[in-house]
Amino acid sequence: MVVTGASSGIGLSAAVDLARRGDQVALVGRDPARLRAAADEVREASGERPEVFRADFAVLDDVRQLAARLREAYDRIDVLANNAGAIVLQPVTTVDGFELSIQANHLAPFLLSNLLADRVRRMVVTASGAHRSGVLDPDDLNVTLRQYRPFTAYGTSKQANILFTAEAARRWPAVASYCFHPGVVRTRFGNESRVVALGMRLMPFRSPDKGARTLVWLANQDRSRLVDGGYYFDCRPRRPLRKAADPQLAARLWAASAAAVGLSS
Repeated sequence: MVVTGASSGIGLSAAVDLARRGDQVALVGRDPARLRAAADEVREASGERPEVFRADFAVLDDVRQLAARLREAYDRIDVLANNAGAIVLQPVTTVDGFELSIQANHLAPFLLSNLLADRVRRMVVTASGAHRSGVLDPDDLNVTLRQYRPFTAYGTSKQANILFTAEAARRWPAVASYCFHPGVVRTRFGNESRVVALGMRLMPFRSPDKGARTLVWLANQDRSRLVDGGYYFDCRPRRPLRKAADPQLAARLWAASAAAVGLSS
């Protein structure tokens, strides 16, 4: 079980739960110190120390190197949990030339999944009900950099997550692909803003454990009981908004994403 964004929040909670169930877990994160602390927590909960892999999804070369290390380490990946993500409060362009939200939350996991697709049996993507605010344009993946609004940029990346999952299910029938909305979860999101960070701590949001529940459920549920390419909330299928359920838009996004990360579509 490879879990990205596993050094805190939903990812760490899912990794702990999966490890307690006896799964071999690999943690992917950006910060080495937090990764080590997360590995210690998983070991304390399960008795087994997980493998850790550092990668910064704001750098696509890091993603390529991560895929190479994972391929070297594992002949088979039963579950790839594309959970890493961020809300970016200021407009930021990555070294690869993309708005940070769309790269970290969509293009990086898109690239990682493509580079590992032949070894992955199941893919679970952390999406969000925030896709409602998405303004995705496959012809301009940087559309949100103009008149930047953090939650519009975040929602656009989450809209992309749902479309990517559905298109992956169509293109990769051997890979069981699902995405889910975890609810509004109390995590490290927005920590660079004192106001947002304080709100995340004080408001009655879900705990990371509750937010991770559907991820763990999708990782373990029999495929015959699930909808390939489906979007889930609280372990039940849900219908995303039309703009996140348009197969033509999903196909266009796939082609644009492949071109953006240097893959053939």
